[in-house]
Amino acid sequence: METLLLMVLCGGGFLVAYHTYGRFLARKIFKLDDRAAVPSKELADGIDYVPAKKGIIFGHHFTSIAGTGPIVGPAIGIIWGWVPAILWVVFGSIFMGAVHDFGSLVVSIRNEGTSISEVAAKYINKRVRFIFFVIIFFTLWIVIAIFGVVIAVVFKSYPESVLSVWLQLPIAIALGHAVYKKNRNITLATIVAVTAMYLTVGLGAYIEIKWPGSLSIPDFAWMPATGMWTILLLIYAWIASTLPVNILLQPRDYINAWQLFVAMALIVGGIAVASVGGDLSMAAPAFNPTPEGAPSMWPFLFVTIACGAISGFHSLVASGTSPKQVSNERDTLFIGYGSMLMEGALAILVIICVGAGIGMAYKLNDGTILTGGAAWNEHYATWGSASGLGAKLTAFVTGAANIIGALKLPPIVGTAVMGVFVASFAGTTLDTSVRLQRYVISELTTDLKLKALSNRWVATSIAVITGAMLAFATGADGKGAMKLWPLFGSVNQLLAALALLVISMYLKKKGGLKYILTAVPCAAILTMTCWALTLQLTAEETGFFAQKNWLLAAIGTTVLALAVWMVIETVIVFAKGSAKED
Repeated sequence: METLLLMVLCGGGFLVAYHTYGRFLARKIFKLDDRAAVPSKELADGIDYVPAKKGIIFGHHFTSIAGTGPIVGPAIGIIWGWVPAILWVVFGSIFMGAVHDFGSLVVSIRNEGTSISEVAAKYINKRVRFIFFVIIFFTLWIVIAIFGVVIAVVFKSYPESVLSVWLQLPIAIALGHAVYKKNRNITLATIVAVTAMYLTVGLGAYIEIKWPGSLSIPDFAWMPATGMWTILLLIYAWIASTLPVNILLQPRDYINAWQLFVAMALIVGGIAVASVGGDLSMAAPAFNPTPEGAPSMWPFLFVTIACGAISGFHSLVASGTSPKQVSNERDTLFIGYGSMLMEGALAILVIICVGAGIGMAYKLNDGTILTGGAAWNEHYATWGSASGLGAKLTAFVTGAANIIGALKLPPIVGTAVMGVFVASFAGTTLDTSVRLQRYVISELTTDLKLKALSNRWVATSIAVITGAMLAFATGADGKGAMKLWPLFGSVNQLLAALALLVISMYLKKKGGLKYILTAVPCAAILTMTCWALTLQLTAEETGFFAQKNWLLAAIGTTVLALAVWMVIETVIVFAKGSAKED
């Protein structure tokens, strides 16, 4: 029953936080006004600035920020014990992550939907804008390259998910056409679209049972399957990111949000049934401070579990695609603060799946079935055995499929549902990231007066080509971004701290002590991230310098120096008593 109680307490905590702290921020700190002008209407262009209903934009925003982040982070962070992981997700989401996302969205909307970089130029200075651009470009560069291979790995491991993921595209286009062109009832259109999507999930599972491997791309002598999938996915991302947002991106993200709700409902139902039946208990240890080969929990827990608690990538979505679609300023509480709490709830379910679900049954290569602590210890024996991309995804899909199995669904269906869920969410992050990188490139080239590079086709091409260059930098398997992946967690959390820094300066300009509610989380995550990044660079045996990994050492040192520079610039402006507006 501990897993059921844990789920109920955490879920209840998120609901209470939304209706208390969230509403306090909306009314007293940001003072939302439903009569305020919004960029989606003032700058409507039918391509990027397109007003949307609150439910639809929530779906887009949530699926864009979530991706596989709240899966892979908790799936490795639990190695230090499920209690630290749960505490960080719950309190991090409420007091850091949701505040960060909400604040980024509000500040961007009040500045014509521009990026957090442009907002930084206004409330700090123009030098800071360039620092932000560099860090953001680097972050999105890795995300674009890595999420292509994430989906490729899912397709290779769970071929039953392939058909459904691709058939979601025409379903999404049809949904967008029905809602925006034909003015159909949204509720009815949603029911039809989601039903069609799950029929494709069942079809994919049936085909895989009937003709195993028929949905897979084989490895070629000149290019592995993961490389082929990565190319196809980047081509798709280019198309999706240049189309008007309401044709594909927005409706696809919306139905993916419903996919999440269904998947979460299945997991919640499975947890309830399995817990009452006595078949589900935590196989993971409550505390495990020194797992073999792992870095110290302090500070690495706080950069390993990112999206489930706080993530800098969220500020890019909140100041990128989402503010250009919000049709009423008061909707930002639900979209910004609410979606982060929903992501926290997802991270809690992931922790239960990998902490308890994996203990229900874990199949070894020789066919042996392990259960309980033996199953968990087999998968999480060492840091190396649990930290690989495939290991993280396997832990979640296996645990979730086991839990859903308590509802008497066939194992292949549970695996298909979870495989499609993971691949679909990675896909929304990929196409949103390419679009965000396009915005970054367009803003930067416009500032540099390179107008020819700022149109959406050229800027998107630069985003996709640079992502492909990184993906294939180490070979035809498309896994080149893995070389830079060790830095991503720290850089991503550093970006979150810097976004909170900008929001704090915005609130400081408004007067009073409101900025303390963002400055304290900023100081906390900045300390943890700089600490972690410094250890990554200088640790005696495992540090980048000690291992003579000059690429990561150079990039890590540069990013850390840029962050320190930005903090110094901000402190100088803050000390003057008012933010300088250039």
